[in-house]
Amino acid sequence: MSGIHGAARAETAALTRRITALSVGVAAVLVAIKAFAWTASSSAALLASLADSALDLLASLVTFFAVRYAVVPPDAEHRFGHGKAEAFASLLQAGLVFASAALVAREAAARLADPRPLENGAWAVAVMLISIMLTGLLIAAQTRALRQTASVAVSGDRAHFATDLGSNLAALIGIAGAAWLGFPILDAVAAILVAALLLWGAIGVFREAGAQLMDRELSDEDRDMILAAAAGRDPRVLGVHGLRTRASGPFVHIQLHLDLDPQLTLEAAHEVLIGAERRILAIFPAADILIHPNPRGRAAPHGGPFAEADPA
Repeated sequence: MSGIHGAARAETAALTRRITALSVGVAAVLVAIKAFAWTASSSAALLASLADSALDLLASLVTFFAVRYAVVPPDAEHRFGHGKAEAFASLLQAGLVFASAALVAREAAARLADPRPLENGAWAVAVMLISIMLTGLLIAAQTRALRQTASVAVSGDRAHFATDLGSNLAALIGIAGAAWLGFPILDAVAAILVAALLLWGAIGVFREAGAQLMDRELSDEDRDMILAAAAGRDPRVLGVHGLRTRASGPFVHIQLHLDLDPQLTLEAAHEVLIGAERRILAIFPAADILIHPNPRGRAAPHGGPFAEADPA
């Protein structure tokens, strides 16, 4: 059983590494082609999109290394592993996006005050169309990967590129309007819209990373699955309570109490706990599980600031 769960964790880690490498590759291509097109067209909207992609590249590089560090096994100084490296990476990503939004907004304001006609608008439009296609394919791949990994760093990276997709569409409209309709102000308006999208995306990433760093509970759906798996169909489990959960990058930490017959031997109680642990691992292969057995009707109350009490 442990071999199966180990294989599942290894497959999840490998998938996360592949998708982050793909993210870096796509971001690098986008930066290169947008830099070429901006040099040719001097479009404010394209500059905004280029700045977005450049920070996406930096953020993807941070994620690339963070997910590899996050799966390093626990050591003497980090007994709960290194999973929160992903959340720290997401915070850095969000900060970079905030900075990008500010720079883009400043450039857009300058262009609103002094609209300029675009040069080589066809190149800029072609590059934006290619960017939209590549970004859409990457987001689709990231979405598939997240169904298996639930990585907060990959989720933050996807949020960046989803925002990038919206900004690319806005930039495309602004560039086309400025180049072919003769309204150069549309270029600056598109850049402002891109800045707003960047800001909104950064707020979402901050929330997700902050929730993990603050040890927020898993979703109600996940908690219900854990409770059901802990009880299973084992008649020796007389109750499940005191559930606490938190996420740490690719890992989940779970604590709970099982009510057992006080007459069970230590060996029999241990067998019940191992069964519950295996059922939970079947759902959350990357979980760190701590189960406390309580003798039904004879358990002494627990003390300390985290004494058992249902916060709900």
